[in-house]
Amino acid sequence: MVKSGARMLGTALCVALLTGCGGGSQKEPPLENFTAEQIYQRGEYELEAQTKPDRAIRYFSEVERLYPYTEWAKRALIMQAYSYHKAKNYEEARGAAQRFLDFYPGDEDAAYAQYLLALSYYDQIDEVGRDQGLTFQALQALRVVIEQYPDSEYAQSAILKFDLAFDHLAAKEMEIGRYYLKRGHYSAAINRFRTVVEDFQTTTHTAEALHRLVEGYLALGLPNEAQTAGAILGHNYRSSPFYDDSYRLLTGRGLTMEARGDSWLAQVYRQMIRGEWL
Repeated sequence: MVKSGARMLGTALCVALLTGCGGGSQKEPPLENFTAEQIYQRGEYELEAQTKPDRAIRYFSEVERLYPYTEWAKRALIMQAYSYHKAKNYEEARGAAQRFLDFYPGDEDAAYAQYLLALSYYDQIDEVGRDQGLTFQALQALRVVIEQYPDSEYAQSAILKFDLAFDHLAAKEMEIGRYYLKRGHYSAAINRFRTVVEDFQTTTHTAEALHRLVEGYLALGLPNEAQTAGAILGHNYRSSPFYDDSYRLLTGRGLTMEARGDSWLAQVYRQMIRGEWL
């Protein structure tokens, strides 16, 4: 969104006017004395030459305030969203991006506004600990980019980030499941690993989830479920080190890696054999 190079000379002239250069005064004259383009260019200058998003936000906001419903106001609004995001003011970035989408849903920059809105959630994922609300919101916003703007330049990046956010959710389920498993809360742990197997089977955590199910079910004295989890693991992840671990666990107790009984895992196994799963 931020352009550089060709317009820097004109922007520099506007900056000189806005800052009172040449007149001896360092006090900025009232912005009402300048055109929308001049104020907008000062905002661009703060981003490009000074890398001060907080100051840039002020100028872009003033364009919107002083010259509403103009083309420059529209440009300034999307640049507010960008500047807020650059300053890591994510809530404000979402607000500006959403306003752009509300006011200009058919504009060529709508895809970028939606992408910025999604990023404002995505970039906070690692900051929220066990609370995954923002991750779900990031997934929803990224899905909008993918589905509504599939031909935009942001679609591929949104797909990659969607996959990473989805993987992040699975990783959190695994983290909590391992916590329960280590403390002997086997039923609680199994519920977490089951979620990964059923809802996040395309992520990188499925093999470990199946192995942890083997551990959990063996600890509860449920060999049929443990063997079935091992059978799924062997069918899909034979090259995984988790397969080797489960194989040793099961065979060490005289058990085989085959589907047995009619548990939820046995249903998953039958669906997998018919090609309806994984």
